[in-house]
Amino acid sequence: MDRAPLYADVADGPADGSAWWLRTEDGVRIRIGIWGQEETGGTVLLFCGRTEYAEKYGSAAAALRARGFATLAVDWRGQGLADRSLGDASLGHVARFGDFQADVRAVRRAAEALGLPRPYHLLAHSMGGAIALRALNEGLDVASAAFSAPMWGIRLGPVAAPLVWTLSGVGRGAARVPGTGARAYVLATDFEANDLTGDRAIYEKLRRQVTVHPDLGIAGPTVTWLREALSEAARLSRLPAPPVPALTFLGGRERIVSPAAIRRRMANWPGGTLDLVEDGRHEILMDRPEIRERAYDAAAAHFRAHGG
Repeated sequence: MDRAPLYADVADGPADGSAWWLRTEDGVRIRIGIWGQEETGGTVLLFCGRTEYAEKYGSAAAALRARGFATLAVDWRGQGLADRSLGDASLGHVARFGDFQADVRAVRRAAEALGLPRPYHLLAHSMGGAIALRALNEGLDVASAAFSAPMWGIRLGPVAAPLVWTLSGVGRGAARVPGTGARAYVLATDFEANDLTGDRAIYEKLRRQVTVHPDLGIAGPTVTWLREALSEAARLSRLPAPPVPALTFLGGRERIVSPAAIRRRMANWPGGTLDLVEDGRHEILMDRPEIRERAYDAAAAHFRAHGG
């Protein structure tokens, strides 16, 4: 492992933050950000969503540190400062969704090598929730898991899925999904129209992060990414619930992932809890103060109750 840059000027995280490059078993360079390594309550492995990067979760690391936990956040392949496989760096792309599991294994090895405090807990948002569910079924060793709007299904219009399969079949897999833009969502979408957060200050911070450091951002996904994501959601729906205590947050104003898929999964997760946040949007952990503080309190209580 080698030291990597961490953009502390926009991360809004604890002062002890650091970042590291990791090399996966298939040769891809990814990045992790770490905060609160001296905390004694354990470490939260924070699995980011699509388009995201470690700095976005600096404030989450601060919230978790205030509750006694260290945080490790990951830049998945194809986003943040991790390697991108296409010439157009604005494209969100992965060749196979299963490739993310190589990133998970690299993260797990790094947590051990860096001596991050045990027990390990999982906090996964959106796309990170799909990656996490697969990893848990493959034996990822954590004491408990919490999910924020996990991508166990995607909300699409009636023609979107057939179009994706058609475009994939005619060699357009590396093209951007029609109807998505070439700019980061937070730059292309006014606050009033956004589906992420009801907190204007948070939204402006997200805009500043990718404006000051444009190398962090990506825009719309490729056809292959969406095809792979849809296929993975279908595969995940057929898997049993892993034997890990789970807490899942779902906003009443969710417009990006499938609430129905989340409800089905949690209804069949023995001992699992679904926390419905009536006025929450997609980014529960970055929504209005009363929403996000409630979520962090609940996640921390869940982690402490299952301390391993």
